[in-house]
Amino acid sequence: MTTSAALIVDAPSYARAVDTAVDAAAAYYAGGTSPLDDDAYDRLVREIAAWEAAHPDQVLPRSPTGKVAGGAAEGDVPHTVPMLSLDNVFSAEEFTAWTASLARRIGRDVTRFAVGPKLDGLAVAARYTEGRLTRLITRGDGTAGEDVSHAIGTVEGLPERLTEPVTLEVRGEVLMTTAQFTYANEVRTGHGGQPFANPRNAAAGTLRARERAYTVPMTFFGYGLLALPDTDPATADRLGALTYGELMSLTGELGVHTSARTAAADIVAESAERVLERVAEVAAIRAELPFGIDGVVVKADLAADRHAAGSGSRAPRWAVAYKLPAAEKITRLLDVEWNVGRTGIIAPRAVLEPVVLDGSTITYATLHNPADITRRDLRLGDPVMVLRAGDVIPRVQAPVAHLRTGAERPIEFPARCPRCGSDIDRREERWRCSQGRTCHLVASLAYAVGRDQLDIEGLGSTRIVQLVDAGLVTDLADLFTLRRDQLLALERMGETSTDNLLAAIGRAKQRPLSRVLCALGVRGTGRSISRRIARHFATMDRIRAADAAAMQRVDGIGPEKAAAIVSELVVLAPLVDKLVAAGVSMTEPGATPPPDGETVTGDTADGDTGTGDGGAAGATAPAPGGPLAGMRVVVTGAMTGPLERLSRNEMNELVERAGGRSSSSVSRKTSLVVAGEGAGSKRAKAEELGVRLATPDEFAVLVGDFLG
Repeated sequence: MTTSAALIVDAPSYARAVDTAVDAAAAYYAGGTSPLDDDAYDRLVREIAAWEAAHPDQVLPRSPTGKVAGGAAEGDVPHTVPMLSLDNVFSAEEFTAWTASLARRIGRDVTRFAVGPKLDGLAVAARYTEGRLTRLITRGDGTAGEDVSHAIGTVEGLPERLTEPVTLEVRGEVLMTTAQFTYANEVRTGHGGQPFANPRNAAAGTLRARERAYTVPMTFFGYGLLALPDTDPATADRLGALTYGELMSLTGELGVHTSARTAAADIVAESAERVLERVAEVAAIRAELPFGIDGVVVKADLAADRHAAGSGSRAPRWAVAYKLPAAEKITRLLDVEWNVGRTGIIAPRAVLEPVVLDGSTITYATLHNPADITRRDLRLGDPVMVLRAGDVIPRVQAPVAHLRTGAERPIEFPARCPRCGSDIDRREERWRCSQGRTCHLVASLAYAVGRDQLDIEGLGSTRIVQLVDAGLVTDLADLFTLRRDQLLALERMGETSTDNLLAAIGRAKQRPLSRVLCALGVRGTGRSISRRIARHFATMDRIRAADAAAMQRVDGIGPEKAAAIVSELVVLAPLVDKLVAAGVSMTEPGATPPPDGETVTGDTADGDTGTGDGGAAGATAPAPGGPLAGMRVVVTGAMTGPLERLSRNEMNELVERAGGRSSSSVSRKTSLVVAGEGAGSKRAKAEELGVRLATPDEFAVLVGDFLG
């Protein structure tokens, strides 16, 4: 049910469009909800503005154009300086036109721009008296806002006392990070409420709430400082003369949270071309930011340029918002499909009314699990908020409950496995067919023989279907007992292809334990965790003998995952026994097993608890004297030169052979980031933290002795 602006062709259609926009803005600023998503609202207002430009004598007084917050928001606390909105641009051409207009207005080209994220939250003004936070006010209609001082002390990054006893106003954005939003919905639904549709709505509703039975965290990002009537004149003069970059530095020094320590930190660009480069950089890392943005704000950095440009009634003329394509929209949930994965997991998938999101038409989105559907109170026919960040699979955020018509229907959960009709194991949030991997044997086998697992060349999905249909393979172990005469009897299997396949299967028997473990598809593991387990225990016998406490000694495995892995290995015991009998290797070359007495039980070791799957399957133990000894290395972007043919897993394996530890995320513990072509947020994070960077060619020289 995605709403898009209808073409305005006459006065009646213009009036209807104005009413739609005003109603949407009123809902958005009053309660944090709206029947239009941001993209649809922006398009509608642009159409209204275009019609008004062609018919200036017919502009309606209630039109949202030229008004802060579309003229919808109100307040009773006057702002000392108007708290304006921003004009928008949507392309490089529109931005270039804006810079030209700014230059004409002030009589010179602007050569320094401040560029930072356009945060998707609620604008507020925080007034400090002698360093103490005394009042918190929403933007409202720009001239007056709503007093939300009851929220003082509940917003992270907005201190109740500054580091200096100054009197001034801090302006910024209150929002919810991704983690805060998830927590907020858990708490809200736990108290019987409807889940928030998105983080912006959640922040707006939470900031205004006065008598809730629960509290949830929010975060403040400061983006401006200005003097109040009783500010010391010297301080007021100082604030008025600072560049925008200097204002942001001072904001941070006063103890207020800013974007400075994020991958999308404000920068100063020395040209319009650099601004556009920064817009592209921020757009590239948008999906990985822990908070929502819907664009990039560009401001004249020099105080003289800002003063010369001045402000209009709705927006400052020295700043503009470069809007990025929408990452979330409202559409309708048409159906729910229940798919069975390779390990027997029964996963619901949302079937949506097609919606264009971030340049792609979206018709499906993930729903996680049945418990998630219940928590969110999703229903067939629901208007739902759909989020897509970068290349991440779209997901349904929540129903937009206030848009329900009453015709919505309950979602019917399957009584039996939708693939094979077997019983369903409902003991965990993620339901599973009681037949496990056998339910979707072809998918399970196709994964097991893939390049990063057993790497059996010539055994694609079509051939696997043949083997399964012929009754020759009922599990992974059966692959290793196939005979030449059995394969020759299959359609399109000649002597050469049969001999090649048998040779590939023979080579697969000698794969390291880490690859075998990964091929088994143990729930809670992947390439990285499989490698760590194999390297820690060295043999399958020791892995199978380990209890949950011993499993926790493996880096990155916590109590819940340890218990699940141990339980899964018990279920897989008959298959492992068959693999051993078939001659499959169950050892990790070069790995050193734990001392006697630590195999079965042990205390949890300290270390990185991340569960990212950034490691290489089949990696050997680190070389103690290698050039990367003691280093934690992250590989990102496309490799070139001597490393061009290496997959990401093979790169991580190379890191391990050279003595380092591969990692999937950049942190202060990271020693080196190998940044190839197209490296985005991880490179930016490394630069932010001062982590050493290396090009693929530089890294190839560093580890040259270990290149296979």
